[in-house]
Amino acid sequence: MESLTLSARIVVRPIREFRSPLINPLRLKRPSKDLSFMAAASIPQAKASIGLHFNNTCPSKEVLEGWRNADAVCFDVDSTVCLDEGIDELAEFCGAGQAVAEWTSRLSSMGFFYKAMSGSVPFEEALAARLSIFNPSLSTVREFLEKRPPRISPGIDQLIKKLKAKGTNVYLVSGGFRQMIQPVALHLGIPVQNIFANQLLFGSSGEFVGFDKNEPTSRSGGKAVAVQNIREVHKYKAVVMIGDGQTDLEGRKPGGADLFICYAGVQLREAVATKADWLVFDFQDLIKFLE
Repeated sequence: MESLTLSARIVVRPIREFRSPLINPLRLKRPSKDLSFMAAASIPQAKASIGLHFNNTCPSKEVLEGWRNADAVCFDVDSTVCLDEGIDELAEFCGAGQAVAEWTSRLSSMGFFYKAMSGSVPFEEALAARLSIFNPSLSTVREFLEKRPPRISPGIDQLIKKLKAKGTNVYLVSGGFRQMIQPVALHLGIPVQNIFANQLLFGSSGEFVGFDKNEPTSRSGGKAVAVQNIREVHKYKAVVMIGDGQTDLEGRKPGGADLFICYAGVQLREAVATKADWLVFDFQDLIKFLE
């Protein structure tokens, strides 16, 4: 099994061996622009009045203690670490943005769809249906990563540096794809073995053949399972989950995360925000309370 090449000088190995003989490892070129320069200068910040009807924007003493004493912090990627939803960006690049959006809208109108992750349609079915609309090839994914490197959320670099300086382990737990998340992890100094995400699969000619259904994150409830596995394997005493969606909230389960922090700097999902232990709109708030 060959390694995943992300630049001329950086070579990383897949987290585990692929099981299907059809699958090729993906060789990724270094993005043409440094991710640090792709961070948006600003993001839509919620006005102060938006947070007035939430009672969890000021953390309790217990929540602050949990945040400061965490052994591990698990971050969602789309609309949290990154500004965009990866699959939507890839679909748009492939010319299927409108079709995927219409598919999403149909489910939403029936009350079935929430960030492609909850409701009456299981996540794995929603993921398969969306991918089948545009069937991204190996060469297309390469070109996408070259021309549209991920946009990093403002402040996330500094936050992760602070956590690492404290000896806190950082993980990326996502329903997105490893091929699109690995460059982000390398930019932020997060080991690739700390990525828990889905894997696009390609045939011998580079054609799209599906995604690895053995990944916990490929199924409904998968993020919660991933966080539980992280905690169990490493025997962490305190774990925090940070994200914007329902599946991130699900990470706060017995044996999983002790705290769920809702990051609403990109997307404010009220149903999720109201159930969070702490609601923040800016990563600087988390940085400030680490000190």
